Amino acid sequence: MSSRFAVASLVAFASIVGCSQPSAPPRGTPAAPPAPSAGAAKPSSVPEPGVTGALQLTFPDRFIKAGEAYFSPDATQIIFQAIEVPEGEESPAEFYAMFVCDVVRDAAGDIAGVTNIRRVSPKGSANTCGWFHPKEAGKILFASTIGAPTAENAPGYQRGTSRYRWAFPPETRIVETDLGRANASVDSLKILEGDGKAYVAEGSWSSDGRHLLFCSLESGDGDLYVHDLKTGARRAIVTAPGYDGGPFFSPDGKRICYRSDRNRDNLLQVFVADLVFDANGSVTGIANETQLTSNEHVNWCPFFRPDGRTLVYATSEMGHRNYEVFEIVLPADMTEAPLRRRVTESEGADVLPVFSPDGRWLLWTGQRHEGRSSQLYVGRYRDQGSAK
Repeated sequence: MSSRFAVASLVAFASIVGCSQPSAPPRGTPAAPPAPSAGAAKPSSVPEPGVTGALQLTFPDRFIKAGEAYFSPDATQIIFQAIEVPEGEESPAEFYAMFVCDVVRDAAGDIAGVTNIRRVSPKGSANTCGWFHPKEAGKILFASTIGAPTAENAPGYQRGTSRYRWAFPPETRIVETDLGRANASVDSLKILEGDGKAYVAEGSWSSDGRHLLFCSLESGDGDLYVHDLKTGARRAIVTAPGYDGGPFFSPDGKRICYRSDRNRDNLLQVFVADLVFDANGSVTGIANETQLTSNEHVNWCPFFRPDGRTLVYATSEMGHRNYEVFEIVLPADMTEAPLRRRVTESEGADVLPVFSPDGRWLLWTGQRHEGRSSQLYVGRYRDQGSAK
């Protein structure tokens, strides 16, 4: 889950972030929208600054909580993590499983819901940070302990309050599998990163599929790495003090965004940096690192819009029990101050925002419905322009 860090002040959403940006999709085949589930939130009619028609996609009759979701490159599928409501008298799972679902569109091509939800992670494992391959249909990656994590390192479960304790199981590795192999059995998983000795997660492929961007705690701190899958080169590119995590490639693959506890004060800030390449096109480091937020709030889970100039992120600026989504418009000259403004405005936290590959839709994790469990929402992004 996109909580890729342990910050005591975070509400029930500390779920791990990290992935890159796929290319623009064709429209999906129109289909009849599914019937609403029990406890469904109605599409929002209240004007919000940067999103319209917020629609709930997952519901508490199926999932105790769901979050951190990403579109496939053609926008016909979504990958997300969740804990299912158990059958009969079974106890709920302690850990997040990884799921994939199909996107339902109406006759006009607008997103109307999801269907065909299926688990793709091994039973009993702890999972987070899913991502679709940008070029090879059906290939996905996610972070997984593969088997059950050790008890002393159990990840992010609730302990009688609305807040999470998020640990970092050293068994967590980044794995790859194919959706053609249902319920991803252990023998179907290919390990891309991690040796089971240090937490490795928050992974995503670059838009050309060549580079894997991820976070590792192998140094004892959260650092960002790039693995060139063509040459095998593996390099640490952000090793500043504090937990650096939740990285994403820009759509053109020339930049990354991420969040950092650079001051070690549990107040996360959003950064961007240019990538440096060698003559063969392999990432060797970063340059021109720029801090985009600097305040007394928790700012996290940044994600690029396909235009490459707009980022969305979640912030505690409105309170730790009502995180909201804000956006930053990057100036052409990075020495100038970026434009920052609010996107969501609703009771209940809104976090983990991501764009559809065409930039028309915003997908996020919210607590807008009765009961306030974490569930998935989607709405049409309202482009507020380059200036107020």
